[in-house]
Amino acid sequence: MRTAGDVLLDVRDVHTHYGSLHVLKGVSYEIREGEIVSLLGGNASGKSTTMKTILGLVRPSTGTITFRGQPIQGLRTNEIVRRGIAPVPEGRRVFPRMTILENLEMGRYTRRSEPGWDADLDRVFGLFPLLRERRDQLAGTLSGGEQQMLAIGRALMTRPALLCMDEPSMGLAPRLVEEVFDIIRAINEQGTTVFVIEQNVNMALSIADRGYVLQMGEVVLAGSAQELVENPLIQKAYLGGG
Repeated sequence: MRTAGDVLLDVRDVHTHYGSLHVLKGVSYEIREGEIVSLLGGNASGKSTTMKTILGLVRPSTGTITFRGQPIQGLRTNEIVRRGIAPVPEGRRVFPRMTILENLEMGRYTRRSEPGWDADLDRVFGLFPLLRERRDQLAGTLSGGEQQMLAIGRALMTRPALLCMDEPSMGLAPRLVEEVFDIIRAINEQGTTVFVIEQNVNMALSIADRGYVLQMGEVVLAGSAQELVENPLIQKAYLGGG
């Protein structure tokens, strides 16, 4: 387990509602600089709502969310991205009628007035050589795995301090899942903190430093990745043991 730095994202006692539906119920967790942290859980556990709440797509009813010590709940999504949190959304959501290069340009939209385009592009192309080769190809013609690479690359163009990934393995063949998680590890080794929201518990814990388990909108377990892998409840519910 790597030595973690200061707290980067701090979520404290967050409650989130959709109308009368109480989705997140007092959720608390923290992510420190340099870590890979996984948020685990099944369908309807509240994982995606957690991501939307961090990004300002859904506003918490109560509780606080701080990033680099500053409150961000209530900010617009573009401002949250500008401050250093970049999403890789569930289902990839690339712009299908734009080329790969145009999609990457959209990723840099919040920093379009800043220098460094070439360096940012070189970083993405270094991680994903295929995107360099096909830079003029329409994103909608890419395979699911290639679109996932593009979605990650687009997020990296914002120069995030924290990369938030929602179900990166969804819909991918097992071989591609391993490739995507290898890339997540490489991005982290380059200095980007990563928050992975994922149903594939085995893969998520294989690269994570720590994890939290969400059930019915509540954090029910937390610990190092090794502690969670060895937990009998995790083994029974997610890893096929017991």
